[in-house]
Amino acid sequence: MKANVFFTDLRTTPQLNLYKKLDRLLEKLVLEDLIEPKDLVAVKLHFGEKGNTSHVKPVFLRRIVDAIKKQGGFPFLADTNTLYTGSRKESVSHLLTAIENGFDYSVVNAPLIIADGLRGTSSEKVEINKKWHKDVEIASDIHNADTLIGVTHFKCHELSGFGGVLKNLGMGCAPLKGKLSQHSDVKPFVAEDACTGCLRCLAWCPAPGAIRKLENKKVRIVPEICIGCGECILPCRDGAIRIKWDADTGSMQEKMVEHVHGVLKPKKGKFAFVTFATQISPACDCYPSNDAPIVEDIGILASRDPVAIDQAAADLVNQRPGNRNTRLQRNFDPGQDKFRGVYPDIDWTIQLRYAEEIGLGSREYSLVEV
Repeated sequence: MKANVFFTDLRTTPQLNLYKKLDRLLEKLVLEDLIEPKDLVAVKLHFGEKGNTSHVKPVFLRRIVDAIKKQGGFPFLADTNTLYTGSRKESVSHLLTAIENGFDYSVVNAPLIIADGLRGTSSEKVEINKKWHKDVEIASDIHNADTLIGVTHFKCHELSGFGGVLKNLGMGCAPLKGKLSQHSDVKPFVAEDACTGCLRCLAWCPAPGAIRKLENKKVRIVPEICIGCGECILPCRDGAIRIKWDADTGSMQEKMVEHVHGVLKPKKGKFAFVTFATQISPACDCYPSNDAPIVEDIGILASRDPVAIDQAAADLVNQRPGNRNTRLQRNFDPGQDKFRGVYPDIDWTIQLRYAEEIGLGSREYSLVEV
C-alpha cells in the first residue's frame, strides 16, 4: 500500500511564505490524532556541530513546537551525544553548541534535552528480535516520551549514502552502546601508499590509541582498539583511510534500521516526520563545516511513514541536475544517482529495503503537493 508523502517546494509569495507552507504540511499530518493533552513530545533533530550551518533553522522548529502546543502537548527538542570527539561529545558542550547554533528557548519556545544523559549512558532496552539484535538500547528520554516528531535535514552521509529519517532515528536516538553496536563492523584501514602523514585523522578519533603514528610519519589503525565510528574517513583528504564498503556499510545500515524499530515500537503509531531537503551537503551535519550543496534546494516533506519519506527525498534529489564544482564527481544529469556520485561504493538502498522488509514502512508512496 502506498504511503502519503506531503511535499511543498520553496516558492513563496508575500501572502504565502515558507512558515505558512510549513503550517499547511503539519496540518496534513493530523497532529490531533497523534498528540493527546499533556503528552510529552520528543522533537528529534540534529543540533549541528559547532561550525556547521546546514542544520534545520531554529525558526522552523518554533513553528513545529507551536503546532504541538496547539494540541496540548508538551514538546522538547532532543538529540543524543556523539561517538566522536567534537562539540557534542557530552551534554554540557552539546547544549552549549545547540544554543550557539540558535536553538535557545527564546527562539524555539521549548526546552532542550540531551536524551541519553550527561555522558551518553542513559538508555532503555527494547526487545526487537531481528537479524542483528535481539534487543537494542534507545536513549531514555526518547523512549519515555509519549510521542515522537522526527525533524530531519536530508543530506549525503559517508557511511549510509544519505542521512534521512532512518539515520536521524536509528543512529540519532541511540546512546553510546547503540552507536557502538551499529558501527561494530565498520573497521577502517589505512592504505599506506596514499597516506601523507598529515595526522588530521588523529584529531577526529575518539578512541585513544586506535590510530598510531608510525616511524615513517604515516599512520596505522589498530582494529582491536578501533570502535568503528568512521569519523576518520572524511578528514582524510588523500583518500588513504578506507573500509570494505559493501560488507561493512551494509550491516551498519541494517543495524541502524533495527534501532529505528526499537525507537518506534513503543510509540504505537504516535509518530510523524518532517524532512527539510535543503542545503543538501555531501556529508553529515556532525562535521564542523558543510561543503557546497550537491543539488539545488528542493523543499520540505512530511509523512507518517519513515521509509516512504526517505525514499521520496532520495528520489527528489536524484531527479535534479547535480551542481558542478562540488563534492559531486559524476552523475550530474537528472535521474542519475547523486549519492553514488559522491560515495560510489555505498549502496544506500540497503537501509530502505531492510526497513521495508521488517515492517517499518513502504518504499511505494504518493507524493502529494501542498
